This record gives sequence, C-alpha cells and structure tokens, in this order.
Amino acid sequence: MAYVVSATWTAQPGQEAIVLDAIEKLTPPSRQEPGNRFYQAYQDPAEPSVFRLFEIYDDEEAYAAHGASEHFKEYALGQAIPVLANRERAFYTTIG
Repeated sequence: MAYVVSATWTAQPGQEAIVLDAIEKLTPPSRQEPGNRFYQAYQDPAEPSVFRLFEIYDDEEAYAAHGASEHFKEYALGQAIPVLANRERAFYTTIG
C-alpha cells in the first residue's frame, strides 16, 4: 500500500507569486526523492490563492523523509508556509 498526501495551501492576499515560486522550486527535487511515486501541485484558476499538492509515497517513512529534506526546509518551510493564510493536509493509504 502507498501513502497518499493531499495538501491545500492558501496564500495570504498578494503572496501568491511567492508560493508559486516555492512550489516550482520544490517540485523537481521532490519528484527525485527515494520513495516518491508521484508529486503534482496545481493552482485553482477560480481561486488563484489556492494551491493543491497531491503526493504519493512508498510509505509514511518516505513522506517523513520528504519533510526532513533540505529542499522542503528551504522552499516549503522557509518560503511558502510563512506566507500562507491556511494550510491543510489529509493522509491516506491506498487500497489494493
């Protein structure tokens, strides 16, 4: 079974470009992580301040390693998250 993460990041007003830049920098190295099966972010065209990230990992440990990575610390924790109005995450395991 895989470990699935669905995250929603809502930028503070006027901070969308900072969040977008962070996600664009975070995506390539995240996709190269051992244990990462899929990593895709997207922006809601109807609400440009809302960004969603859909991630699939081999297991919860691979997700934890993602959160401990240097690129996550720099771009997510250091750049995007400080300018978010809201951050939500949901965690799932696949069936079959």
